[in-house]
Amino acid sequence: MSVQLNTVRKLRVHWPISTETFTRIAAGEVSALRQDPGLAALLHAVEQFRELGDFGNYKHVFESGVGLEGFTCGEGAVPTLGAVGEHTVSPTFVFTTYFDAALEDHVVEQFIKELVDIHPWELPVIEVTGPVSVAGGLRAKDRSGAAAS
Repeated sequence: MSVQLNTVRKLRVHWPISTETFTRIAAGEVSALRQDPGLAALLHAVEQFRELGDFGNYKHVFESGVGLEGFTCGEGAVPTLGAVGEHTVSPTFVFTTYFDAALEDHVVEQFIKELVDIHPWELPVIEVTGPVSVAGGLRAKDRSGAAAS
């Protein structure tokens, strides 16, 4: 088997979710992704950009996880959850996808702006990495051990 590495950038978005949505996702209820209004908006937004999660024959590829996000709001903050000076912990959905590292900056800025505009937090956690390599295509070897063409 031969592995093809593609140069990509990673996009990771941390999105607050309710305890109910957290519990449903953790229990394997995939339908919770589309039934939660915030997550439905996130998924709809990223699906509008064909460059996100494009793995050739597979489109809109993403990974996700649920966890907890902790923070303390400082003076001047206008928090959606918690209060100034209070340490707050929020159930969080973490959405990760990839896009071609050669994608023009203005396109990247366009989908980041879209995500910031719909994100419920005053200060969203949206990560974009520099170029990394991921396995993007696998070719099976024939029985002699040579890579198939």
